[in-house]
Amino acid sequence: MSTDPTDPLVVFTPSGKRGRFAVGTPVLTAARQLGVDLDSVCGGRGICSKCQITPSYGEFPKHGVTVAADALSDWNAVEERYDQKRGLKPGRRLGCQATVQGDIVIDVPPESQVHKQVVRKAASARVIQMDPATRLYFVEVDEPDMHEPTGDLERLKRALSEQWQIDDIRADLTLLSKLQPALRKGKFQVTVALHKSHRDAVATVIEIWPGLHESGLYGLAIDLGSTTVAAHLTDLETGEVKASSGIMNPQIRFGEDLMSRVSYAMMNPGGDREMTAAVRDAINTLSVEIAAEAGIDPTLIIELVFVCNPVMHHLLLGIDPVELGQAPFALATSDSISMLARELDLPAVNTRARTYILPCIAGHVGADCAAVALSEEPGKSEDLALIIDVGTNAEILLGDRHSVLACSSPTGPAFEGAQISSGQRAAPGAIEAIRIDPVTKEPRFRVIGCDLWSDEDGFAEATATTGITGICGSGIIEAVAEMRMAGLLDDSGLIGSAEQTGTARSVPEGRTHSYLIIDASAEGGPRITVTQGDIRAIQLAKSALYAGARLLMDSRNVDKVDRVVLAGAFGAHISPLHAMVLGMIPDVPLDKVTSAGNAAGTGARIALCNIAARAEIERVVRQITKVETAIEPKFQEHFVAANAIPHKTDPFPELARIAPLPQVSFNTGGGDAEGGGRRRRRRG
Repeated sequence: MSTDPTDPLVVFTPSGKRGRFAVGTPVLTAARQLGVDLDSVCGGRGICSKCQITPSYGEFPKHGVTVAADALSDWNAVEERYDQKRGLKPGRRLGCQATVQGDIVIDVPPESQVHKQVVRKAASARVIQMDPATRLYFVEVDEPDMHEPTGDLERLKRALSEQWQIDDIRADLTLLSKLQPALRKGKFQVTVALHKSHRDAVATVIEIWPGLHESGLYGLAIDLGSTTVAAHLTDLETGEVKASSGIMNPQIRFGEDLMSRVSYAMMNPGGDREMTAAVRDAINTLSVEIAAEAGIDPTLIIELVFVCNPVMHHLLLGIDPVELGQAPFALATSDSISMLARELDLPAVNTRARTYILPCIAGHVGADCAAVALSEEPGKSEDLALIIDVGTNAEILLGDRHSVLACSSPTGPAFEGAQISSGQRAAPGAIEAIRIDPVTKEPRFRVIGCDLWSDEDGFAEATATTGITGICGSGIIEAVAEMRMAGLLDDSGLIGSAEQTGTARSVPEGRTHSYLIIDASAEGGPRITVTQGDIRAIQLAKSALYAGARLLMDSRNVDKVDRVVLAGAFGAHISPLHAMVLGMIPDVPLDKVTSAGNAAGTGARIALCNIAARAEIERVVRQITKVETAIEPKFQEHFVAANAIPHKTDPFPELARIAPLPQVSFNTGGGDAEGGGRRRRRRG
């Protein structure tokens, strides 16, 4: 890696790792020097194809680079030979062959990663009343009669009316071409899948099978997030989740947060179409993979329900999101949308599959927030509930049976391990939980893929395969909270020196300090620290989250809430205590902080399995009061106050009862060996 500021800057996504490299450096070499998870087993000879990468070109304001068309070396003979023999996807290069020629943004696709991403959006257990929009009907159809000249479709209609009291149906040309062969093969006994919208009295024939169809009928509930795409393959007869799977959203290479993607679309003509194509391709890939996991034919997937934030909503639909990047943040449409899957270029599922996209609430509060409202029903709550679904953007609901308010807060990707010095996405080997002894200041931790803590017997052997690779979102959140509880960090977020904290793990780094978790560099492993920059990134993220919650509380004229519900992967993997120590959530008794699991995904499954729920959420979103954080004057005031850990002005009495925080201050350079730094003096 180069220290010359004139050398090209190489940025890898989704890891966010970056560095400068001399012109001519192979991409694979740059990845290895930065610790980027890029696979290769052939020693860079262009044989194994494990190191495939996708370069991106154009303006990237988020990364501060403009990528020229010649930022990588030209396609070479090795790549040409490999493409002819085995094929490379359009836009792909071999990382061992492509060399750096200028500033470049490079995406490492999931199949090129050694440690595959863990998408933590499993389906939550939920009893759902089954009343799907698409159902199976077995019918016996009259055979053709020369004396009664009616078409096969008309006789199918008559059979459905007589045997199932379904009075009218429609069928498109692709179905009509299957109708006659199916009727004759089944000896005029067939099973049809009929889709009936809650808005339409006429049912549509989605599929037809000769005889009795017993292979099932399936739908996909898809939570299309900024960072991950999670899907739940659901049996439309029983509601059972047959498989859950997820992949990284490939749009990350265009920008980790939503506004970066809007900026990319603004600054790069056709950029919106690039992002639309990328995410649709990912959904197709995910559909094939999840069907294979469940052992079903993908053509049996005949319905899809999507929940997503407004920018993802527009990019999925092929709508330029430029209007969402500037006031008044106008949506092209906020209504729910029903359409054919093939209109979204999703050929992996049944060609006549139907798609339903939940309504959006406002320009920055999308269908994912509507899905959380459908799942958690804050409008039916007797007590005042604050529901937080944290991702790259935080969707926040506050409500009870009197009223419900909603907002979106720009937390950024820090909670997911991005923009953190040793950060990474959740994958085997990543530190996901940590505890720091308040006396010795020594850490112990747990990594994804191993249930043992680092100080337990057998940990080294159990993690020998994955290694300890970095720290993911849940790990960095717990690390910062543990540092605060152990007296390594003062309320302003400043890390103390070794003298102030009483531990050699506080190491100098420039004008600031870092906390050393593990140093395995002597054995060729990583050196994992929490830096002052990491603390700042977490402070910015948590301040935006808390400020959004406070705005909603201001709108209800309250200073406290009765309970807090943590939704999504955040809620499932972060302890309420650590969230409260950081000041991510308002102060409430810990037993009033609960996890809702993947509430947005659950809302999508409810809408998939129950047609009445679609009408219900369309009614509910019209009654939710939207608060726009981007234009609220008090947002900045709340944001600044929330920078302190846990908060500068808001009292946290419940937290103080269970975890009194050390009163330390590291601005003066003093402190005792036990970590009790001097109090900050006010200057008059």
